[in-house]
Amino acid sequence: MRVFVYCIVLLSVLVGCNQSPKNGASPSPTNDTNRQIQVKQTAPQKKEIIDSRAVSERLEQIATSIPQVESANCVVFGNTAVVGINLPPEMDRSKVGTIKLSVAEALKKDPYGVDAIVTADMDLSHRIQRIRDHVMNGKPISGFATEMAEIIGRIMPQIPRDVEPAPAPESTEPQMPNANL
Repeated sequence: MRVFVYCIVLLSVLVGCNQSPKNGASPSPTNDTNRQIQVKQTAPQKKEIIDSRAVSERLEQIATSIPQVESANCVVFGNTAVVGINLPPEMDRSKVGTIKLSVAEALKKDPYGVDAIVTADMDLSHRIQRIRDHVMNGKPISGFATEMAEIIGRIMPQIPRDVEPAPAPESTEPQMPNANL
């Protein structure tokens, strides 16, 4: 009886290893490992920005087309855009996040806005607006440097080793000895 069971198991293993494809095609040859498959890129490609002012205005228009976005300011440097959106100040934080996401999705559909950075922070948006104003007035480098210095100064903590003690004021009054000693 044991021999019979062993024969059935052995026969089923041998039959299972020798199955051909179900659609009736012959098995593929084993030397196909050198074939390469080429796939077309399906992700949207970012276009090179040539006229940064036109792109800036275009991205601002896209951002302001989203409901409840009061205004938008965009600064383009290189092939990257930073878009600051202004929303009503009384708006709930979760709603702000939803609108910011909506603006990002709308910008993603534009070939220039694929990699744009969107912020709804009021201070950063105001600083982006000031950088944009400097760019429009023909002072892009000085405006950018000034605003970046202010942003970094606000973010960076005071480093203790850089703090110099304030000079002690000179007084003409005689010092009273401390009575609590």
